[in-house]
Amino acid sequence: MTPLQDQLDEITANTRHLVQPERMALSDRAVAELFASGIEQKILPVGATAPEFTLADASGRPINSADLLSFGPLVLDFFRGRWCPYCVTELEAWRALHSRLREAGVLLAAISPQTSRQSDFMVGQHSLPFPVLSDPGCALAEKFGLAYTVPDYHRAYYRSILVNIPFLNGDDSWRLILPATYVLARDRRVLYAQAFADFRVRPEPEEVLEAALAAVKH
Repeated sequence: MTPLQDQLDEITANTRHLVQPERMALSDRAVAELFASGIEQKILPVGATAPEFTLADASGRPINSADLLSFGPLVLDFFRGRWCPYCVTELEAWRALHSRLREAGVLLAAISPQTSRQSDFMVGQHSLPFPVLSDPGCALAEKFGLAYTVPDYHRAYYRSILVNIPFLNGDDSWRLILPATYVLARDRRVLYAQAFADFRVRPEPEEVLEAALAAVKH
């Protein structure tokens, strides 16, 4: 299987070929400013205790973190939304590994600020076998240190490429999140934490899987 980052780099190359340089410069500026803010160093770290949560899944049913963790270690994949090709590619990579996770006694849940209706579309379109949860207003992501407000100039960029964040997320906050991956032990202790200011970079699922499998052995 092609490494995830290679697939993401191909998306980036294709985007730079198709999108005007001045538009790409806006996106690059937003990434640089996020990185400079130090947000990556402020995320909930390894060794911390993750907050409890109850979030709606794609069908609107409430899903509780305690119930998920009762089965074993939990992988949480925070993603931006179904409109993001990097996020879709990442979740499809997790789809390919899902049977190995379940055989090992590990659960995976994907979390984004998009509405449950958007998640429902996504689950159906991409045949995702794991819960896709809605985090309104990035309230849970905020507790993980992942949430930020999109600056005005970047909002104009999203509008120019027909990505209507307020409609997709169901509010006018223009809050988004850093893509992030966590592994939680059954007691909510953080065993693995990775988040990137550059949305074009993600950890390899195989690396995350190893951390989850180590949690099962302990």
